Amino acid sequence: MEAPGPSTVKKGKKPMTIITIGMAGAGKSTFVQRLNSYLHSLQPPSPPYILNLDPAVTRVPYEANIDIRDTVNYQEVMKQYNLGPNGGILTALNLFTTKFDQVLDLVEKRADTVDYVILDTPGQIEIFTWSASGAIITDAVASSLPTVVAYIIDTPRTTAPATFMSNMLYACSILYKTKLPFILVFNKTDVQPHGFALEWMADFEEFQAALSSHSNTRDSEGEPTYMNSLMNSMSLVLDEFYKNLKAVGVSSVTGDGIKEFFEAVEGSREEYEKEYLPELEKARAQREKSLQDVKDDSTNRLMKDLAIDRAKNPNSALDDRWDDEEFDDDDGDLNIIDRSDERGPREYVDMTRAQRHEAEEINWPRPG
Repeated sequence: MEAPGPSTVKKGKKPMTIITIGMAGAGKSTFVQRLNSYLHSLQPPSPPYILNLDPAVTRVPYEANIDIRDTVNYQEVMKQYNLGPNGGILTALNLFTTKFDQVLDLVEKRADTVDYVILDTPGQIEIFTWSASGAIITDAVASSLPTVVAYIIDTPRTTAPATFMSNMLYACSILYKTKLPFILVFNKTDVQPHGFALEWMADFEEFQAALSSHSNTRDSEGEPTYMNSLMNSMSLVLDEFYKNLKAVGVSSVTGDGIKEFFEAVEGSREEYEKEYLPELEKARAQREKSLQDVKDDSTNRLMKDLAIDRAKNPNSALDDRWDDEEFDDDDGDLNIIDRSDERGPREYVDMTRAQRHEAEEINWPRPG
């Protein structure tokens, strides 16, 4: 099968946007670098349009087209607002979001020349997934371009059932929050193959067997612990969640699985157009209808008030008319006065320079 690129992605289609999200250390930036390298290696090359949204990163292993560090100085934000590391990242992202309309303009100008737009999010996953700025960026991109969320998982660290369940619950929460096409990306398969994860997702009994064989699953009396029982129950709940979920294993170091990832991305384009886009248009229509209803209600109340007023005062309409003799269409004698240089009574007064008038006899009481 031919690798997806300019030859398989039909011209005239909007570029596919990939939002990479994952826990700190899962390998998001390295994964983006591998995507960038793979697309450059195609014949002909298909360079992506990359956005770096991490203001605290020292360096990135790729050349970003738009870098938040060029707009917001993370260290200065921490100093000026007296913030810690996470607060500085969140505030920097909030400041960048205020200019995101300009980012969308730049992306849309390149829409005819690129096939993929890739967003590399901050390492602290909660800063993007649970912040207002992250929701604004996600919604803004998804409303303009086909979008898929790639949830990056550190495969070697998910071999323990408890860690695996934690990652799946987080992925489930992001899926239902964004409501976008979703791909589970098991990274670092060169260190740990992801076959065990696929088995646990396909058969909850396999997961429960692995859970029971894990240490510390029973208390001193031989009964299953609370966490063991909870994860057993959650495996049954998430079984439905796994059914329609795409999962691929990749190695950002060797490049294994990158082709399969792009195949899953192209499959998500159809999911976006068939499921997400109609819901988006429906939400827009409802929002516009709500705004129109508010306008119509305000207009109706205004007209009703005017009708009541005219019923009580029939002659008020005549009093409101202009007198043709007094009204002069010639406004040549009107002088526009600029009072910006004049001191007004409400202007700020420097109390350190204020002086009491000689005739003013006021004794202000002293505190205490």
